[in-house]
Amino acid sequence: MVDDADPPRDHGAADRTAAGRLASAAGGSDVRASVDAWEALFRAQVTLMRRFARDDVWGGSSIHEYDVLYTLSRAPQRALRLRELAESSLLTQPSLSRLVDRLEADGLVRRAPVEGDRRGKAVHLTDAGALRQREIGRRHARSIDALVGGALSPDELTTLERLCTRLRLAQRDLPDPTGPDRQESPDG
Repeated sequence: MVDDADPPRDHGAADRTAAGRLASAAGGSDVRASVDAWEALFRAQVTLMRRFARDDVWGGSSIHEYDVLYTLSRAPQRALRLRELAESSLLTQPSLSRLVDRLEADGLVRRAPVEGDRRGKAVHLTDAGALRQREIGRRHARSIDALVGGALSPDELTTLERLCTRLRLAQRDLPDPTGPDRQESPDG
């Protein structure tokens, strides 16, 4: 979320003039357009996440637990180091570690050594965890289709997926605006 003194406005291309543009020093991008696009994406995501969280599809699991099970189901050998799992989660590493402890106690994941790394541990999705993920995933997919697919055309869905993927992948190559001294440590 961006705290801006200006109230939110709809900025169509026709409304933008050279005098009204704020160019960034880095690449001449339109700062207002970047902020408006981010706010639209952020608010859409928050709105949808709130609706998904209220949905009765989780079967006793939380949306965060499902996210871990889903992420592991898509990982090579259904396993990731905790640090790798944290990279795809909105949870802090200590919170994620506690969540993994609960999933392990329920038999949905297990921790095991990483081959070739005596100190490394990976979180592995168990067969029971994969089954739970698929059960919830089927119900969740129907909700996604109703809320996202119900709002966008097939062409718009394709465009949204392409743009979001492009935005996510571009982050690897863009400098961190906080600078190297302010970056959070990889351990959380």
